[in-house]
Amino acid sequence: MKNPFKNENITDSTENITEEQNEEKEFDELDEIQETENSEADNSEIEKLKADYETLNGQYMRLAADFENFRKRQNAEREALLRYGTENALTKMIEVLENFERAEKALENIEDYEKYKESFELLHKQVLEALTKMGLESINAQGQEFDPNFHDAVMQTPTSEHPEHTVIAELQKGYKLGDKVLRPALVNVATAE
Repeated sequence: MKNPFKNENITDSTENITEEQNEEKEFDELDEIQETENSEADNSEIEKLKADYETLNGQYMRLAADFENFRKRQNAEREALLRYGTENALTKMIEVLENFERAEKALENIEDYEKYKESFELLHKQVLEALTKMGLESINAQGQEFDPNFHDAVMQTPTSEHPEHTVIAELQKGYKLGDKVLRPALVNVATAE
């Protein structure tokens, strides 16, 4: 006898659904396993690429910093060479200039050597012009107020003819290059009596 409450079709369907669900679960599990394996492979490949990128980026940053330091060092050396190369040349030429001036004074009293004097004066003028073009400037001292940045007081003379702290005599010329003093002027300074 058949059970009226039991539907055989329903049971068969339920069994079919359960088998299909089991098969789908197995397929899903296989898919998950494959995705996990694929994602692990992808993750390891991504990690390797990230590591390579970090290495190359670090090398690039160090290279860029090294190049920037090199550029700054070259600029500083170039400026120092221009500034101090001229300074050394001018310091050496000061002695030559002074010797010319001494010789010029010695020749002033000799009238037989007029042509020599003219030649010497021309030569002195040319040397002075060349040094001026290089940036040499003489320090103005005579009659100026004493300035320890530009003058070196080697004598003090008590006098009422000049105001106190005024340079009354320049004993040796001073020179500067731009705003840098190459040699201060040696001066005699007036003091109060």
